[in-house]
Amino acid sequence: MFFYEIHEGDDELGTAVLLGHDRRFEPAEFFQLVKKVRTQVLDSFEEDSLSEAIASELQRSHGFVYVTDDLLVASVNVDEKEENTFLVTDSEGGRTIFVQRDENGHGPEDDDDEE
Repeated sequence: MFFYEIHEGDDELGTAVLLGHDRRFEPAEFFQLVKKVRTQVLDSFEEDSLSEAIASELQRSHGFVYVTDDLLVASVNVDEKEENTFLVTDSEGGRTIFVQRDENGHGPEDDDDEE
């Protein structure tokens, strides 16, 4: 699987989408394909952004996999501290964070307080 990215806007406010494909496209070839699809969807897209519209069309018409949050299986927050490393999941009501508790009901960060 090879991966491709489409950016829209500047780095701070822009949108980036990730696509996958079994075939390795040369960068110039992928660029030409994106430009062609951009022209096709520019005046009629219903997605939130142009980059999302292009990604959707590349998926529909050219066999790309548009990597959306719907395809996300797991999200893990990592940190140098163990207590800040945890599994995060999305649900309709928001995000769920899974934390491990010791048998006494305390987490690893609470162990220092019991001395």
